[in-house]
Amino acid sequence: MRAGTRWFAAGAAAGVLLGAGAFVVAAPVGADTSDPAAATHGDPVVAEFVDETAESGMRTVYDGGFTFFVGGGVATFDCDDDELPDVYVAGGQNPAGLYRNTSEPGGSLSFEPVDDEAAALSAVTGAYPLDVDSDGRVDLAVLRVGENRLLRGLGDCRFADATQQWALPVADDWTAAFSATWEPASTLPTVAVGNYLEVPPEGEVVRECATSYLVRPDPSGDSLGDPVPLQPGLCTLSVLFHDWDASGRSDLRMANDRHYYAEGSEQLWRVEANEAPSLYTEADGWRPMSIWGMGIAVADVAGDERPEVVLTSQGDNKLQTLDDESGAPSYADIAIRAGTTAHRPFMGDSTFPSTAWHPQWADVNNDGHVDLYLSKGNVDSQGDHAPDDPSNLMLGRGDGTFTESARDAGVVSVGLGRGAAVVDLNADGMLDLIEVNRSEVTRVWRNVGSGTAQEPATIGSWLALRLRQPAPNPDAVGAWVEVRTDDGTQRQQVLVGGGHASGRHGWLHWGLGTAAEADVRVTWPDGEQTGWQPVDANTFAVVDRGDARVEVVEPGG
Repeated sequence: MRAGTRWFAAGAAAGVLLGAGAFVVAAPVGADTSDPAAATHGDPVVAEFVDETAESGMRTVYDGGFTFFVGGGVATFDCDDDELPDVYVAGGQNPAGLYRNTSEPGGSLSFEPVDDEAAALSAVTGAYPLDVDSDGRVDLAVLRVGENRLLRGLGDCRFADATQQWALPVADDWTAAFSATWEPASTLPTVAVGNYLEVPPEGEVVRECATSYLVRPDPSGDSLGDPVPLQPGLCTLSVLFHDWDASGRSDLRMANDRHYYAEGSEQLWRVEANEAPSLYTEADGWRPMSIWGMGIAVADVAGDERPEVVLTSQGDNKLQTLDDESGAPSYADIAIRAGTTAHRPFMGDSTFPSTAWHPQWADVNNDGHVDLYLSKGNVDSQGDHAPDDPSNLMLGRGDGTFTESARDAGVVSVGLGRGAAVVDLNADGMLDLIEVNRSEVTRVWRNVGSGTAQEPATIGSWLALRLRQPAPNPDAVGAWVEVRTDDGTQRQQVLVGGGHASGRHGWLHWGLGTAAEADVRVTWPDGEQTGWQPVDANTFAVVDRGDARVEVVEPGG
């Protein structure tokens, strides 16, 4: 439970309804990314991480044969109302693991298993937390080889199977991707389910791509409706609803694995209210691109209101940015310029290409510049790809370029990495790391900043924010949040989906550099915008819609 609260008074909130494309960022973060030579920042400070897997209590192993070569996700969310993220880990052929976070604020990472029958599912590939029914308790979309499940949160880390109640379409699918958004006037979310291959009969191998689908709420508003096939199915491994063009509408990005089809590409679906979804085509400015698509992550690296997109793959990973002002989805790849291709292992003597899975943007050193984590690992024993393939931690310099720092940070992992979460597990303002590895226990690292396990020392200032609005969609999925200091303005969108089979719910983390305070502004999902609200650095703060005060909470009490 909350140990205590206090309030920051703010100026009058502005009730401004924004039109499409009217969202304005006060100032960009960093220099112009078009010229790497324009860097004004030196090498970033490296945060130190300590491997606490052995002592953490985390024991789940993601394992299994062919149908579990992909997936292996982890979900983080607060299921017992103490403001600390609890953890749900996919197990593949093993039961999934639900863990209560028992870490002391600022202390070592510790978890205890929760014996909950509804959550202890087998054949789980990943999970995404969201509040489906807007009751204030986090629910879980559980992805499986077989019938997917929607688990309704009951409180105290207990769940009930609500798949039939909410009418999630079920079939013997091989699911590894999920995303959700709230469309206007909807009481339930619109969800996208990404399916990989057709499930093979026992003892056989099927190499036909399965069909993914979009599901909107039933007109009654009490359950989900009939699924809409998203065809062609191109072996989808990640999906994400996000506002790619600052239009106020969230379209659906899909990352597809080209290994199983001769022709095809990554996909972007237009999802317009009250209309059937439609693919963007070359006639719309879309540029077809075929990769072994594994994961998606978005961040406004350039500070221009149009998020950059990371796509993980086998071989070189992509960093896409919109390359003109036409409003068309015409993306250019800037990964080489930014230093984020991560196409070979950064250590060892292997010359074979890497295999990257989960991408996540996160500021691990609190310098105000977003960093990029890529979980890596061979599919199984593919001889034409690196067998020892350490995950990447690339620190942002603030000029649109990045430097590899995993070895210096102490997070070198050469297992068969899959899903991951970069999240503050012990409420000390420093982002920690969970990574799922096939056939190994889930690994946990604690960020100790510039200190040690015995004496951690926080690097930089930080701010953790969470949004709250009246139902439906109390977590304000789709909202944009801006955080402004003297060094500029950073922005994030509240999203459900992306990554690789791994979802997060709860606190949005911001590094603030040396700032002692910041101003916060929210553009809510319907376009209404608050005024700037002041908040001290190094706090966990809840922004309540319609309230001119920011509530500060103390996790873990």
